Amino acid sequence: MRTSPRGAGTGGGRRRGLVVAAFAVVVAGLLAFHAAVPNTPGHLGSLLETFLPWLGLSIPVLLGLALWRRPAVCLPAVLLVVLAWSGLFGRCLLPERDRPYDVTAVQHNVSDENADPAATVRALLEVRPDLVALEELTPAALPEYAAAFPPEYPHHTVHGTVGLWSRYPLAEARPVDIRPRDLGAGWNRGLRATARTPHGDVAVYVAHLPSVRLGLTGFDCARRDESAALLAANIAAEPLGRVILLGDLNNTVHDRGLEPIGSLLTTAEADFAFSWPAGSPVARIDQIMVRSSTVTEVWALPATGSDHLPIAARIRLRDPGP
Repeated sequence: MRTSPRGAGTGGGRRRGLVVAAFAVVVAGLLAFHAAVPNTPGHLGSLLETFLPWLGLSIPVLLGLALWRRPAVCLPAVLLVVLAWSGLFGRCLLPERDRPYDVTAVQHNVSDENADPAATVRALLEVRPDLVALEELTPAALPEYAAAFPPEYPHHTVHGTVGLWSRYPLAEARPVDIRPRDLGAGWNRGLRATARTPHGDVAVYVAHLPSVRLGLTGFDCARRDESAALLAANIAAEPLGRVILLGDLNNTVHDRGLEPIGSLLTTAEADFAFSWPAGSPVARIDQIMVRSSTVTEVWALPATGSDHLPIAARIRLRDPGP
């Protein structure tokens, strides 16, 4: 008796091929229409958007299954996944081009458990940044961080647990209230200052949004979303045209919870510059975003004593207009 290889031509083979094709269509749909995934219960939409680039790992698996089962049925569906993923992240795979820039900025959550602040600062200065934003600055560690910056960074401001060091003079520094309603008055994780750059004044914001938690009830990000809306309101009211935001926003720019900020600011397309967790980073939750300017390049720096990787960016300042 002759049998068809791999069940080809049989009802079972067709069914298995259709299952692979259906799964591929679902993955393509999640990529293309992730904003349509409901956020209730448990903020599932935000959870999906946190790890959206990793859906690309399904492509080689689906391709292998398609070639093994029924290529004529499965391959068109797998192609949909490739197209959807490429539309979102394909530009991240293109070779980097040398682009002119005016400012180099570094963003880093240094961790309140960092055992070597001085070494952390030295690591951040390897890229010769013009602006350095730090979060989780404790009162005990702050003097050591401040002492580690060389004379090239004579200007700095600290409010609560966030700080900004700059080559450029800083003016009009003040705290920014991004505190969720249920947290005490001592919770201060936002600041704003005017950097007097050679290219004109720029409003620089430093922010550390509340952490998110993944538990039995789902993705708990209500505080983070409330804080993001408060930060966005401050940026929307900013009188200066050019804005740079440096911060630990506790999720990726694809997360709809950050849409109030994402609707005002832009960043580079390098979604693979992951910053957390430092040991095996899977997402960029630290961001450098701008208004009336362009982030031409963003990349992760080597690990420090923190559970986050530092993020650096080149920024091209543009005419802010009237």
